[in-house]
Amino acid sequence: MIETLYIEEGVRIFPLSQRIISRFAGARVVGCRHYGEVFNRKSQNFRLQKRAPALILAQKQGNFLLPVPDHYGIGNEHNYYFSHILNCIYDCRYCFLQGMYRSANYVLFVNYDDFLSAIRTLIENHNGKPVHFFSGYDCDSLALEPVTGFVKHFLPVFRDYADSLIELRTKSTQVRALLDMPVVENAVVAFSFTPQRIARALEHKTPSVDRRLAAMDALQARGWKVGIRYDPLIYTEDFGTQYTELIQHIHTRIDNRALHSVSLGTFRLPAGFFRIIRGLYPDEPLFAAGMDETAGMVGYRHDLQDHMMQHCKREIAQHVTAEKLFACHD
Repeated sequence: MIETLYIEEGVRIFPLSQRIISRFAGARVVGCRHYGEVFNRKSQNFRLQKRAPALILAQKQGNFLLPVPDHYGIGNEHNYYFSHILNCIYDCRYCFLQGMYRSANYVLFVNYDDFLSAIRTLIENHNGKPVHFFSGYDCDSLALEPVTGFVKHFLPVFRDYADSLIELRTKSTQVRALLDMPVVENAVVAFSFTPQRIARALEHKTPSVDRRLAAMDALQARGWKVGIRYDPLIYTEDFGTQYTELIQHIHTRIDNRALHSVSLGTFRLPAGFFRIIRGLYPDEPLFAAGMDETAGMVGYRHDLQDHMMQHCKREIAQHVTAEKLFACHD
């Protein structure tokens, strides 16, 4: 899977680095002073790199936790995100990472204990107020779990902070590590969904809807809290039919009473990212369907957004109580 490993100076001594080097014993290993020398260099072709991304092992220096964007969250006042990985193994046409980064290579920050120290400090600085943390903003939280060991390292820390919460956002079915450990009551595994026809066209390499549902079933059976994220909603001519079928299929399959939360939001991107991604895919119909730019963000026209959101809210309300439903928008 990984043909080239870049290793930042000073990182090779980390136990996680040693495990990864052993796992990919046949990979070409290249040293570098700082991951940015590889990740941020000019004249990289994101699409070509996506065919065979390298893995860069690096050490995060500061800014371990960042406030989430406005209107992103599940009802809490204090919300932060963190990224132990940059980039994603999946290849979704709408993904903002293609506009944010020059490189399709993966960066794994191996200094997990520094992240956890920052999490503890931030929780304690909020003096008992609930704090929500989101993993999976600049990556998929679980897709590389067999390589990263992220779950086993991070989640046990939250047992000490029952008033806080960590959300793992994913399209993956890599849930074995969760099934093999005791449930963490204040962790939510949140699965993103789009209708299967849209997923086949736009979410390349992702597991099918039914495979993700099987992973959700297994987690719920063990007592893990799970969430559903209909985000981004993607418009098609038969939008109503596709999303009605998807919502009914999901919510008649899972235990809605035990469901932690549902959130939804329409496709939207910072305008600069949108222009870069449209340049990568000039013939992609997704980027031509009723788009407007407002306050530096590109998304569907407001009337179309409202139609999409209201339709899905009505369908979801047949299965989930209002206090579990959250709208994410810009």
